[in-house]
Amino acid sequence: TAGPPVPRTTGPTRPVTRSAYGRGMASIRVPLSLVDRSRTRDGEAPGRALRDSVERAVRAEELRFTRVWLAEHHGVPGIATGAPAVLMAAVAAATSRVRVGSAGVMIPNHRPLVVSEQAKALQALFPGRIDLGIGRSLGFTAPVRDALGATEYDLDDMERDLRALRDFLDDAGPVRAMPTGEPVPMFVLATGSGMAVAARLGLPVIVGGPILRGDLAPLEDYRRDFVPSVEHPEPAVLISVDVTVGPTAEQARDWLLPEAWAMVASRTVGAFPPLEDVTPDSLATKRLTERQERWVRRHLDNAVWGTADEVADELNDLIARTGATEVLAYSSTFDRAAQAWSDEALAGLMT
Repeated sequence: TAGPPVPRTTGPTRPVTRSAYGRGMASIRVPLSLVDRSRTRDGEAPGRALRDSVERAVRAEELRFTRVWLAEHHGVPGIATGAPAVLMAAVAAATSRVRVGSAGVMIPNHRPLVVSEQAKALQALFPGRIDLGIGRSLGFTAPVRDALGATEYDLDDMERDLRALRDFLDDAGPVRAMPTGEPVPMFVLATGSGMAVAARLGLPVIVGGPILRGDLAPLEDYRRDFVPSVEHPEPAVLISVDVTVGPTAEQARDWLLPEAWAMVASRTVGAFPPLEDVTPDSLATKRLTERQERWVRRHLDNAVWGTADEVADELNDLIARTGATEVLAYSSTFDRAAQAWSDEALAGLMT
């Protein structure tokens, strides 16, 4: 895979048991898509992160990824995108084939009618290319939740709003959501409890985090309790995974360190900051506490990283364990050239 020059780094934090360069014959058995969170970087204007998201989506289309998913976060210094519909429009306008989705629009912050109108407008402008992922996060901090005005939201609220949203998207609501026309596929970003709601509504789910590494009972319950719908006669599980591919396992690990350090800050001081240019040497000078070291290790353990072959092996294992129909790969590096290298190498795993 072509890419930028790669500097030498120190060794990995976990054993590398396979060849650093792999066999060169690995492939992924399901479609691959990218999730872009418009990560900001230390020393740069936050608006550049949005332009980066558009540029990355253009490359993703050239690399033949299935979809580009865009996130919604509010009041977070490290993430610039609080308006996914606006960014989706920019990405769709800059591309011509790749599907563009939200992963996701946070339904507690919006009225279902407004979400449906935005999604249907995008679908009318870019026919057959828009996907609507819906989550239920209330916001990262208490001040953000207060500013959004949604401080309480339970599963009953979620089910009510998802039903209303589906009706509006299907032109079956109490008022007509405009413009009418082609339906917009809907997905649910779900944990164990949210998956039960998705199953009752016959909707596909996007899952990530600890559930992929631990007890798969919530996925089994989702499939068992799934109520077929017109759009989705069968249950569907898409998995969201932090993925970084490098020319060596050591390099891939090091490209993950800026995001790992940001996660340390979010867990220890309550702020999710812009990416810093963190390297193994600079991290060593920070004199991490035991708790901070534990969070760095946890981030690396939960991510999928390594050479192309190593990443393919681990992703294929996750696909086999979860029965996933698609992989949504998200990653954030301080070095944009490294991000482009990783994206291109990941795309090379598609069959």
